[in-house]
Amino acid sequence: QVQLAESGGGLVQAGGSLRLSCAASGSIFSIGTMAWYRQTPGQRERELVANIPIDGKANYPDSVKGRFTISRDNAKNTVYLEMNSLKPDDTAVYFCNAALRGPTAWGIYWGQGTQVTVSS
Repeated sequence: QVQLAESGGGLVQAGGSLRLSCAASGSIFSIGTMAWYRQTPGQRERELVANIPIDGKANYPDSVKGRFTISRDNAKNTVYLEMNSLKPDDTAVYFCNAALRGPTAWGIYWGQGTQVTVSS
């Protein structure tokens, strides 16, 4: 059984910082691209916040570029999201995502989500 577990969410004032972590555990043979998504109650789909392939070349949408940094520790099967200069518009549930090979085949896995709330 493969699981992704996020931590690090919470309440912060605008302009502040938070660091999210997501650790993959279970029978993992290989991990490909890891990513963070977010979703607000009014959104039908989750929005990509950042992703990082195994080569380490991160990608960001314009909405977070320059403020958020994604990184990964392959030895720990963990992905991080450093969020700086947070804005109220960043308020959402943040989900980690990973393409990984478990006991049988490659698949896409999601964490349970962690709430980030930015107050003005």
